[in-house]
Amino acid sequence: MPAVTAQRSLSSAVLLQGCALLAALAFMLASTFAVHADEKTIRIGYQKYGTLVLLKGRASLEPKLKALGYDVVWSEFPSGPPLLEALNAGAIDFGTAGETPPIFAQAAGDALTYVAHEPPAPRGEAILVPKASTLQTVADLRGKKVALNKGSNVHYLLVRALERAGLSLADITPVYLAPADARAAFERGAVDAWVIWDPYLAAAEVSTSARTLADGSGLVPNHQFYFATRSFAAKSGSVLDTVIAAIGEVDSWAKDNTDAVARELAPSVGIPAPVLAVALKRQGYGVRPLDEPVIAEQQRIADTFHGLGLIPKALTVTDAVRKPGT
Repeated sequence: MPAVTAQRSLSSAVLLQGCALLAALAFMLASTFAVHADEKTIRIGYQKYGTLVLLKGRASLEPKLKALGYDVVWSEFPSGPPLLEALNAGAIDFGTAGETPPIFAQAAGDALTYVAHEPPAPRGEAILVPKASTLQTVADLRGKKVALNKGSNVHYLLVRALERAGLSLADITPVYLAPADARAAFERGAVDAWVIWDPYLAAAEVSTSARTLADGSGLVPNHQFYFATRSFAAKSGSVLDTVIAAIGEVDSWAKDNTDAVARELAPSVGIPAPVLAVALKRQGYGVRPLDEPVIAEQQRIADTFHGLGLIPKALTVTDAVRKPGT
């Protein structure tokens, strides 16, 4: 009995120590973001590739915000799902992600609001197989291991591609991995296929000679969206309008200067400029408010994932769309 008591005491101590460590880490994270969390700062989450990283690098937004009495703080995220988790948690005020992450984010909380979107880029994501693979069609994926980033755009691409081939997620073995880990698994043959987006898609095509079983053409639009927290949108609508206008300016330049954009992004992304140029030519340009067809497509994604049991409740996407005048 004394030994059991001692073991329980040790377990309790370890548990308390672990809780204290988690609390300390949470405090550190909160403090990091809270330093700039006053009402005169907009905290922007961006990914390593895309219009926002260009906007950050050019420093063209800062003087526009300064005129409104605002500062900007930038935070990098590896993909859309963690970025929107941070937005839901109030750690950032504004950010960008593809069409699937906001569905999961809306299911997890009511903090986000859609602010704007970019035109579709269906060729910017695809299902890849190794060059020497015997797989020739999506139907051949039955019983195979397929790597993808859970909750990302390509999750929906895979669902739709399988559906068209008469299959479902139950007919394959999904292997949920972040892009870097997925590529490693793909190259060593640990998975049979990889569903991925640009610029990782372009890099894999060039460096591994991977073949495309299907891209988003005719399956998914692959929109890019911009989001804010409801609270920030309610109190700082003019700031959001300024950010969107600045994004539009960068878009207008980037659309006709993809090679120059590629050279500018290459050092930070870590992908050669010629490869990035391939990805950039598949990207959509021209930020604009959400319209009914785009909202309807987002609703279809929400209904699909609810039907698959991947989100716990039915969603109404329009509930999360920024209303005119706010």
